[in-house]
Amino acid sequence: MRFLVPWTATILLSGFLAACGRTPESPDRAKSGAVVQAPVAAVEMRMVQSPYEAVGTVRAKVASTIQSKAMGHVLAVHVHEGSPVETGQVLVEIDAREAESQVKRAESGLREAQAMRQETDKMVQAALHAKMAAEAGKDLAAATFDRHKRLLESKAVSRQAFDEAETKLKEASAEAARANETMLSLQAKRGEADARIEQAHAELNNAKTLLSFSTLTAPFAGIITRKTVEAGDLAAPGSPLLVVEDPQQYRLEAQLDEEHAHKVKMAQKTPVRLDSLGGKILEGTVSEIVPAADPSSRTSVVKIDLPQEPSLRSGMFGRAQFEADAKSVLLVPAAAVFQRGQLTGVYAIGEGGLVQLRLITLGKRYDSEVEVLSGLEPGEMIVADKAGLVTDGAVVRPE
Repeated sequence: MRFLVPWTATILLSGFLAACGRTPESPDRAKSGAVVQAPVAAVEMRMVQSPYEAVGTVRAKVASTIQSKAMGHVLAVHVHEGSPVETGQVLVEIDAREAESQVKRAESGLREAQAMRQETDKMVQAALHAKMAAEAGKDLAAATFDRHKRLLESKAVSRQAFDEAETKLKEASAEAARANETMLSLQAKRGEADARIEQAHAELNNAKTLLSFSTLTAPFAGIITRKTVEAGDLAAPGSPLLVVEDPQQYRLEAQLDEEHAHKVKMAQKTPVRLDSLGGKILEGTVSEIVPAADPSSRTSVVKIDLPQEPSLRSGMFGRAQFEADAKSVLLVPAAAVFQRGQLTGVYAIGEGGLVQLRLITLGKRYDSEVEVLSGLEPGEMIVADKAGLVTDGAVVRPE
């Protein structure tokens, strides 16, 4: 097993050289051992700014899902996907016959409660007059009794007359007590009538609210982006029917890993590339940073407001670029790299200018240079350009 790696590398290199050998050679291509003039460059470690790219989805900043709040068959749908709508515009109508019946019943109940209150008011008024009369009769009987009591002491009236005055006082007191109890009873009945009126008002308001659920309107001016209902469908409470969005305000909801999410700041300017718009770049502004991370992906959502752009649509794919810390990478000129099939290589220059094919693994590209992940060491010299004019074993003299 210890010979597997060297033999594998040898096989790959042999295949690479064979592929090179099968390629029709240019008349100017140097033979092995020939001397060729070509630009050379040193492989260097340099500090570069490596932007971090976070992918995300464009969504409307203001969007609303229109849901049914009532059970009933859909009578009419006045919009379709792509329809512009204004605030308060009727979108969907639902059968409202049951709600209309509830409104009528509630109105009838309210009228009955109000009539009861009026009748109770009349009875309370009559009871008030009766109470006042009973109180006046009681006061008169009390005065007569006091007078007969004094006259009895001076023997100016008979005992029978005194007893009659006392009896009349007791009768008047009882009548006043009955009148007061009647008054209190009728006042309680009036309170019940008031409560019934209040309840009837609540039932009527509730019935009118249910009736209003049969007509669905646009909560703001926008455009219909989704329609899942047709006339004749049965709408149920909570079932989504339409989605309306504000086409003037879009944002990119990007997913950032834990390493970079905490470095993002509010109001930070961030370029956003939209592939569906031909790679167009818009300047976005970070408007919201979700403080919780997704436990499954370990990413956080960063919402980036986008400027107005007529071609923007919800669901578009976007890439937001964030500046990352500078890092040291091994760079070579992009013109020095060539590819044969699935293999990538450069020509390294050894002692005496001798050229040697070197297989490499590439990383990110930085303008006219490219990162080398493996296959070269810092300080090595390579053919910087015109790699197609040299071959393995040739001798290069710098231009």
